Formats: sequence, structure tokens, C-alpha cells
Amino acid sequence: MSVPVSVEPSPEQPQRRRGLQTLRTQAAAVPRAWLPGAVGYACLLIGLVDIASAVFPKLRHTKVHTFAGQLPGGTTTLAAAGTLMIGLLLVLLAHALRRRKRRAWRVVCVLLPVGAALHLLRWHQLGPAVISLVLFVVMLVHRREFYAKADPRTRWRAVVNLVVLGAVSGLIGLLIVSTRTKYELGHPGLDQRLEHVLYGLFGFEGPVHYNSDRMADLVGYLLGAMGLITAFTTTYLALRPEKPKPELTAEDEVRVRALLERHGERDSLGYFALRRDKSVLFSPTGKAAISYRVVSGVMLASGDPVGDVEAWPGAIKVFMAEAREHAWVPAVMGCSEVGGEVWTREAGLDALELGDEAIVDTASFSLAGRAMRNVRQMVKRIERNGYSCQVRRVSELGWEERQRIADAAARWRGTDTERGFSMALGRFGEPGDDACVVVTAHKAPEEGESGDDLKAVLHFVPWGEDGISLELMRRDRAADPGLNELLIVAALQAVPAMGVRRVSLNFAMFRSALARGERIGAGPVLRAWRGLLVFLSRWFQIESLYKFNAKFQPEWEPRFLVFPNTRDLPRIGFAAMQAEAFITLGMPRFGRKPRRQGLLPAGARPEVTEAA
Repeated sequence: MSVPVSVEPSPEQPQRRRGLQTLRTQAAAVPRAWLPGAVGYACLLIGLVDIASAVFPKLRHTKVHTFAGQLPGGTTTLAAAGTLMIGLLLVLLAHALRRRKRRAWRVVCVLLPVGAALHLLRWHQLGPAVISLVLFVVMLVHRREFYAKADPRTRWRAVVNLVVLGAVSGLIGLLIVSTRTKYELGHPGLDQRLEHVLYGLFGFEGPVHYNSDRMADLVGYLLGAMGLITAFTTTYLALRPEKPKPELTAEDEVRVRALLERHGERDSLGYFALRRDKSVLFSPTGKAAISYRVVSGVMLASGDPVGDVEAWPGAIKVFMAEAREHAWVPAVMGCSEVGGEVWTREAGLDALELGDEAIVDTASFSLAGRAMRNVRQMVKRIERNGYSCQVRRVSELGWEERQRIADAAARWRGTDTERGFSMALGRFGEPGDDACVVVTAHKAPEEGESGDDLKAVLHFVPWGEDGISLELMRRDRAADPGLNELLIVAALQAVPAMGVRRVSLNFAMFRSALARGERIGAGPVLRAWRGLLVFLSRWFQIESLYKFNAKFQPEWEPRFLVFPNTRDLPRIGFAAMQAEAFITLGMPRFGRKPRRQGLLPAGARPEVTEAA
């Protein structure tokens, strides 16, 4: 169905383009890309030295330390506590400095001279004070290096900060108490010291007593300083305004659907730009768009840009400007060869072959022949066991059946978190997705048994006018083996009547390495690489997906990972695994509300015409 919508740029876009152009000019004028990293590590080192000098008494014994003892006791004691607080904050802000964060730069520019003054006030270790001032001058001279805005945030960071920083404060506090045993009265045990640390973090006096009021005050101030830092940072993170999570707005969805209507046949992954947990950026002309999500500081896009190829460079420039504005690492998962060429040319990025996509031509697909014998035998066996399939458009399903399929898919998922990012839609049965194709397998319960006859489901999203792309494959774990093969064969045989001639199946990661590594004459390096992939297949579906896809004699289309530098690959890989939900760092399971795939909120029953 055609979506009548204008994709002309909004009135705010010219102003945004001018801002992005200014940002690009500013970033291009910065010649020292290595400097933020060096400044961040120097900040980390100074923070660790500050913490060590406050925790361990021997580090403060210098020639002028005796003279410092003539000063009022509260002066040097408060200076020690202040040094510890500044050290903790510098350690916390070092990573943000390495990522060019402007807000971290401002705070560190205040902390460094204050820390230097405290070192001078205590009349020892002049070296750290000088280094702090030198770093302060360097940061002022190169202030244009630190231009990045803050990342999207949630208040769960406050909980993480409370737990992590609270644990670190407890360990440091135990070190403070344990390194001053010669000043203790009596012989307190570990439990008493832990109790003293706990009381001290909250500003109260604990069960450990000292033979010197100065030492008792020093330990109390140090413990109180760490408790204050923990409380201050947690309160700040909890009360600061919460930025919204990445989402596809209703207006953006309409514009993306309009682009897919005209150019959706170019990329089998184009429809996945409609995931609701992605944000989207449009080219200045509005003729192309890139959907993305930010994960662990990586701005992760998937597939090719949606829209006119001639407008891709404009969308890529907007994408790269947004990444520079926030100091995110730009990366693209699963782009095509054409997309990879445009990305590398326009953004100066590098590309790595990630794997291959299996595409079957329905016009030439057949179960005849020796190559298809195993599939043919498996399909016949599963049919003799009483299984049958139905292939329909989602528009043909009534609301009750949509709900039934979605609930079954959620039960069969096997994990609490819905997986998928680059090749998953994350929902089922919504009215806007009526053009999707669903394949269901059924088997009537045997006599004396009760239960649902639905045993498996495949879900395909549109790929232009004449293609579909596999989005979901789930089955009842108690069903007979071979059910997935039956579903795919049923789909390949039925969809030509719907006007579909191209079917994209699963993505086979590192397929070429697996295929070449098992051939005669493969070298030792290639065989070793294949052996590693086979070993990793015990936990990740690498070899099994390749062999499953290969059963249907597909054409293989390479897909690429686009990235800035080789050193960024571990970080990008970790972010990609988070995006695909192989690694979850969110709330504990007991703290999350259960979510079933594809169901609308209660009471939001869509207008769906019941199937005849």
C-alpha cells in the first residue's frame, strides 16, 4: 500500500545542518586526535596518586612533612580528605575525558588546580602538584579537543554508581583503617574494622579507637569524604534530567515507510529500520535515512541506508557528524558490498567481511535432485508424522490469532530477553506490518492429549515488492526434528503465488572461512581459523546456521562490518553483542516487567478485520 507522505525537510533542518557543518569544521581543525586519550590517562594517574597519598601514611613522609605538623591539625587533615575526594573524582572522569566529553573537561579543570593547592597546603609531594598544574595548562590550551556532548542516560546509572562506588569506597576504607594499626588502641578484629568503615562512610564514629586525636580525625575525615563522594555522585545521577531512550517516532516511521515504499527492494534488511528501539537520521534532502542505536559509546547502524542511493552520502555525513558531536564510535553491521563501498568512500572508514546472507530464488527452487535429498526425506518424514503448514499474509489473520501466535513465539523464545537488532523486527502482528508473511506449523493433539495445535512459526518482513526477509524462527521444543525445514520449504513453495521471487534466510557469520577451511588444500592458517569457529559454535550458532542455510542451495551475498580503526573492533564487537542481546547489562530479571513479543498494551486492541 502506498503511503502518501511528503519527505521534504522540516523547517528545523537548515539550522541543524548549519550546526552540523560548524561541528565538522571544528572537528576537522583539531590536529591532535591522540591528545584526549593521553590527557585521560594522565588524569587517571594523578587520581590514583592522590588516593594512594591519602590512604598510605608512608607516602607522605618527606623532608617538609615535619614542618607541616606545626600547622593546625584540622588543616592537614581536611587537606588529606580533600585530596582523596579529588582523586576519586579524577578517576571517575578519566574515561569521559578520553571520550572528549565537554562536561568532564569543565569539572577536571576545576579539580586539578584545587588538588594542586591541597598538595601545597600539606607541604609534601610537590611533584604531583606541578604535574596537575601542567596538565591543567595543557587542557586549557587544547580545550577545542573536548567538544563532545553527554550520552543518553537513564537513572539506572545512579543505582550502578551506588553499588560500584560504594564497594570501592568500602575497600579503600578498609585499607585506610588497616594501614594505621600502630595507632590503634587494643587489637580490633576484621569485623570491627569493617564496622568502623561502615560507620565512617556515614559520618559516625566506629568501634576502632586511636591513641592520637589527629589520627582519629584523619581516618574519620577520609571515610566521611568517600561516603560524601558516593552520596553526591549517586544523588546527581538520580536527580539529573533523564534523556529518552532511542525510539522511532511516529513521524519518523511514516517517513521511513515512504522511503521503503520507493526504494525497499535495494536491501533485504531495510525493513528492520522500523524497529521501535532505533533512532533515525535523515539526509538533508530527506531522500535517505540511517537508523541506529547507541550502545556502550558505539553508534551502531545496521544494513544499508534506506532510500535513494544518490542521497546516501548526505545521510552518511549527518551520521558521522552526529557521532563526532557525541564522540561515539561509528560502526555499521551487515551492510552490502555497495553500501560498504559508499561508507568507506564517504566516511573514510574501513570494512571487514562479516559473513554471507542466504538468498533463495523461489522460481528455481525445487526439492528434486540429489543435492536436496536430505531435505526432501526430512520433509516427507515430518509430514507423515501429522504436521501441516499454512502460509499467509499477516493481514489475513484476525486479532485473536495474531495474539495466539505472538504468545506462542514468546513461550518458545527460551530467554528472558528478546534477541535481535540488525535482522529482527522485535514485534509481531501490528496493523502497520500487514504485508509481512507468517508461516505456521500445526499438528492436532493425539487422542487423549490436550493442548494447542500450533507447533512452530516463521515470520518474514517485506523486501520491496517481490521479496521477503526472515525475521523470526521459533518452534515448540517438544516438536519433532525437521520442523524448521518443513516451514521453509512450505514458504518457498507457496510465496511465488503471492508475487514473491526472493527469500532472504538466515545470516551465516564467517561462512566463507568455514567453507574454504573444509576444502582440500586449505592452508594451516585457514584450517586453524575454521577450527576456532567450530569451537565457538558450541556457544554461538556459527557453523550450524551455515549448514542449515546451505541445505536450500541459496545464493550467498556477502555482508560487511564498517568501522573506523582496528583498535575499535573489540569495543564494537562488545556493543554488537549487547545490541543483539547476547550480553545483557540491564536490570536484574526480578526487577523487570515480563514482556511478551509483539503484543500491544492491554486495552489497545487494534482494528483488524477478522479473517474469513
